[in-house]
Amino acid sequence: MAWAVLVLSGVLEAVWATALGASNGFRKAVPTIVFVAGMALSMIGLAFAMTAIPVGTAYAVWVGIGASLTVVVAILRRQEAASVARVALVLGLVACVVGLKVVS
Repeated sequence: MAWAVLVLSGVLEAVWATALGASNGFRKAVPTIVFVAGMALSMIGLAFAMTAIPVGTAYAVWVGIGASLTVVVAILRRQEAASVARVALVLGLVACVVGLKVVS
């Protein structure tokens, strides 16, 4: 259960990070609301997951999922360029997250 909540919280991290970028410095209402709601839910989920998963592992997995998905969303929206190096590094980050789950 804690791992599922942690993964969902990592996805929500990507949601709030993307919304933060779209909020234009909190000048756009809808992305700002999505940012606040996504951040709150993401943090609540992370806090819950940390009751069953060691803090360092939980935080690393949460950040890894959020960072990876944020980059992928930016590439898919053509806000950032996709390159072989960038894709390889994101895949490496995903591999590290999976590795942390495997050894936990």
